Amino acid sequence: MEYQATSEKFTTFKITKDEKIIGELHYKNWFKFNAEIEILNSKYQVEPKGFWGTTVEVIDGKNVILKFAMNWDGNVLLKTYFEDTEKDYIFKHQGFFKESFLLTDQKGSELMMMKPNFKWNSLNYEYQMMTSEILETFDEKNILLLISLHCANYYMSMMMGM
Repeated sequence: MEYQATSEKFTTFKITKDEKIIGELHYKNWFKFNAEIEILNSKYQVEPKGFWGTTVEVIDGKNVILKFAMNWDGNVLLKTYFEDTEKDYIFKHQGFFKESFLLTDQKGSELMMMKPNFKWNSLNYEYQMMTSEILETFDEKNILLLISLHCANYYMSMMMGM
C-alpha cells in the first residue's frame, strides 16, 4: 500500500492514503523531539528521556507503548509493547543520492520503505511510504507509520546537526 506524509507549518505532518487522513504528528515546536501523535480519537505523547534525550518514548496515557533510540551505526532501534507483547524493529537509512528509509522486523523482513522529498518552497521534507502486506496486517500499523515518520525527521535533524 502507498501512503503520503506531508507537512504543514513546519510542526505538523499528516499521513494520508487515497486523500484520507490516517493520522497526524504534531511537534510542540521546531527542533524539538517532543510531539503528539493523533490517530482517529487517540492521542499519544512522544517524549525524549534521559540526560541527552537519546531515548524517545511513546506514551499512551501512563503506559509506554514504544521506545526508540539511535544506535552507534545510525540505525534507530524500536521496541514496542503492544498488548503485553514486546517486539523489536529496525529503522534504517539507505543510500545518499537516492536515499530512503527502511523499517524491518527483527528477522530483517522489510515492512515499509519511505522516500523523502525535500520541498524547497516549505523547507521541509515530505515522504512517500510504501508498506508490505505483512505490515498491513498489524493492528499497530498506524502508530508504526507515524513513529517511522518521526524517526525519519529525527534522523534528518541529527544528520543536519540540529
